[in-house]
Amino acid sequence: MAIARAERLVNLVLCLLSTRQYLTAERIRAIVPGYSDAPTDEAFFRMFERDKTELRDLGVPLETGRSAGFDAIDGYRIARRDYELGDIDLEPDEAAAVALAARLWDSPQFTGAAHGALIKLRAAGVDVDQDVHVPVEPKVRTSEPAFPPLLAAVQEGRVVEFDYRRPAPVEVRTRVVEPWGVVAWRGRWYLVGHDRDRGAPRCFRLSRIVGDVRSVGKPGAVQRPDDIDLLSFVARNNRPASDQPVATATLWVARDRAQGLRRRARVVGSREFDGEPGDLLEVNLRFPDSAATWIAGFGSDAVVLEPEVLAKTVREKLVGALRGAGVRA
Repeated sequence: MAIARAERLVNLVLCLLSTRQYLTAERIRAIVPGYSDAPTDEAFFRMFERDKTELRDLGVPLETGRSAGFDAIDGYRIARRDYELGDIDLEPDEAAAVALAARLWDSPQFTGAAHGALIKLRAAGVDVDQDVHVPVEPKVRTSEPAFPPLLAAVQEGRVVEFDYRRPAPVEVRTRVVEPWGVVAWRGRWYLVGHDRDRGAPRCFRLSRIVGDVRSVGKPGAVQRPDDIDLLSFVARNNRPASDQPVATATLWVARDRAQGLRRRARVVGSREFDGEPGDLLEVNLRFPDSAATWIAGFGSDAVVLEPEVLAKTVREKLVGALRGAGVRA
C-alpha cells in the first residue's frame, strides 16, 4: 500500500473515531484529506470501498447506520468502546520482532498479521521500537511481479533473464544477470548483480522489468562477492533527478480536457482521434515508467502516441483498472 493511501486511512480512522454521528460518504469525502484528489464521483467511491475493506481486514470495527430515523443515506463511524484494546505487555525482544515484521508489510510476502498487529499494538499504547537495526529499508512498495522470482533466484544462486525497459531512450532489451540481492532504496526495489551482457555489476529497478523473470541454468551457479555493499552500490548508481536524461512523449488529448497534463506539455498541432477533436501535445518526462500511472489517470481523454513502450504501459494500467472495477475490457 502506498504511503499516501496509508495516510488517508489514518485520517479516515481519526475522523470516524472523533464523531458519535454516522457520517455519509459525501461528508467523509469533504472532510478527510486525500479523497478530494479523486477526479470523479466514481473514482471516489471505488477508493472509499477499497479503504473500507482495508480497515475491516485490519480489524477496525467500522459501523454502518443512520444518525436519525429520517436520514435517507447510511453513514459510517467507529465506536471507541469496540476500537480500543485492553492492556498488552510485550517483552523488549517481542516488540522488536513485531517492529521488524511491520517494516516489511508492503511486500506481498509479509502482509497481513504484522501490519494489523502493529496498528493494534500502537492503539493499545505499546512502545514498538522501529529503530531496530535491519538490512532493509521500511515503507517500500514491493508489489512488483518481479519481486518473488528474483528473491527466489538470489536464494537459489540461479542466473536470471528478463526484459528491461530503459527510461531514455525508451527501449526494451533482454538482460541476463547473476543476481546478488534485492534491496530497497528510497521507496523502490532494485536488483543488484553481474550483468553478463555488459560484463560488469549493474542495478535494475524492479518496476522497469517487463513480463516474466526466467531462471537460467542450475542452482548454486551464482556467488555473491563478499566485498559488495548492495545499498551503497544502488545509491552510487542512481543519479539525482536533475541529471536524469529526458524522454519526449507525444500524446493526443481531447479538446479542452486533461488540463493537468496540458500544463506540463506544449501543443504542437491538432488532430482527430476516433472521430473526436483534440490536440497533439509533447511532454518531457524524466521517469516515463512512473509517468504512465499519471497519464492513465486521465482515462480516455489522453492517448499516448509515442513512444510505443509508454503507450503499451498506459494501456496495461487502464485495462488493469477496468478489471479491478469488475469491467470486462
